[in-house]
Amino acid sequence: MKNAIILSCSTGQGHNSCAEALKEYFEEKNIRCDIVDALRFVSPGFSVLVSWGHSFMYRHIPWFFRWGYRYSEHHPGFLGKKSLVHKLLSKGAARLREHINEGGYDTVICTHVFPTLILSEACGGDYTGLTTAFVATDYTCCPGMEDCGLEWMFIPCESPEGVYRDRSSFLRRAVVTGIPVRREFWERMEKDEAKRRLNIGAGRRHLLLMCGSMGCGPIVKVLRSLVRRLPENLEITVICGTNGRLREKLERRYSGIDRVRVLGYTDDISLYMDSADLYLTKPGGISVTEAAAKGLPMAFIDAVSGCERYNMDFFTGMGAAVTDSSVEGLAEKCLKLLSSEGELSRMRSALEDYRQPNGAELIFYQLTKGPGNAEK
Repeated sequence: MKNAIILSCSTGQGHNSCAEALKEYFEEKNIRCDIVDALRFVSPGFSVLVSWGHSFMYRHIPWFFRWGYRYSEHHPGFLGKKSLVHKLLSKGAARLREHINEGGYDTVICTHVFPTLILSEACGGDYTGLTTAFVATDYTCCPGMEDCGLEWMFIPCESPEGVYRDRSSFLRRAVVTGIPVRREFWERMEKDEAKRRLNIGAGRRHLLLMCGSMGCGPIVKVLRSLVRRLPENLEITVICGTNGRLREKLERRYSGIDRVRVLGYTDDISLYMDSADLYLTKPGGISVTEAAAKGLPMAFIDAVSGCERYNMDFFTGMGAAVTDSSVEGLAEKCLKLLSSEGELSRMRSALEDYRQPNGAELIFYQLTKGPGNAEK
C-alpha cells in the first residue's frame, strides 16, 4: 500500500471521523492518504442534499429514520442493483473510477455503505490492481453489506447477538479490528487535571451530555429533568455540536446556573471526556468507541434507534452503559450513578475487560502484511 483513498459521506460526522482516524494513522506510517466525499461523484448538490436530509431526519423526524432502517433490514433488495437508491448512486461510478485512476491510488477504503455501492459499480466487480475494504462504524452489519464484493470487511466485533455469524457469506471475508478512532482518544489525562483545565469545581462530579455532532434527540427534556434535581456536587456540560438553535435555547434558559455550561461545536471532546465521570449520549458508533477507548462509563439516549440500537445493546450488555425508555428514568439513573463510585468503577472495569481494539492500527496491519491475505 502506497496511495490510499478513503471514501466517506456526510451522513453525520461519524463516518468522517472514522476516515480521519485512518488517515492520521496511515500518514504516520508514510502512506499517502486522501479523504473524499463519495457522494460528490454523483453531484455536489446531491451530497449537500443527503447531508441536510440526514440531519433533518435525526433532529426532527427520527421516527422516519427508524422506519427506514427497519424496512431496509427486512427488505434486502432496498439497496440492491435494481433499486432506485443503487441506480442513483451508480451515476457517480464513472467519475469515481476516473478519480481513482488519475490519483494513482492502489487502496480504496469505504466507511459507509453508499461509497461501497458506488465503488462496486465503478469497478464492475473487477478490482484488479486495487485493494478494497469496507470499515464498519456501528456494532452491527448494516443493510446492503451482505452482497458487498470488496476484498476486506473490517468489523468491530463478533456480536454476541450473532448479527455477523448469521451472515455466513459476509463473515468469511470479515476481520475483527474494532472501529478506528483518532489517537487523542487513546491518550488519557488524569481526571483531576482535565477538570482543572476546564474550570470544573474541585471535588465535583462532571456529567458530559452530547447527542452527536448534530445535537439531536431529547436534550432539552433530559437536561430539564437533571437540573430540576441537580445536586450541589455536580456540574453538567452540554455540547450542542452544529445545532445553533439548540445552543441558543439552552443558553437563554440556563445562563443563570453556573453549574450548567452550554457549548456549540468544539475540538476538545477528548479533554471533556477525560474530565467526565459519566457520558450521557446517543449511541453513535464513533461516540461510544471513543468513550470506550477512554474507559468512560456511558448512559444512552435512544434518540434515533436504527443501527444505534445495536450499539446500545452491545455496551449495556457488557455492563459499561445504562439506558432507560423514559427521560425521567434516564435522568434518575444518571444521578444515582454519579453518587455511586462503586457502580462507576464497575462500569470502568467492564470497559477495561473489553479492551477496545485500536482499529486504525489493526486495519493498517491487515492491509500491509502482503497481497492475497484476505480471509476468504
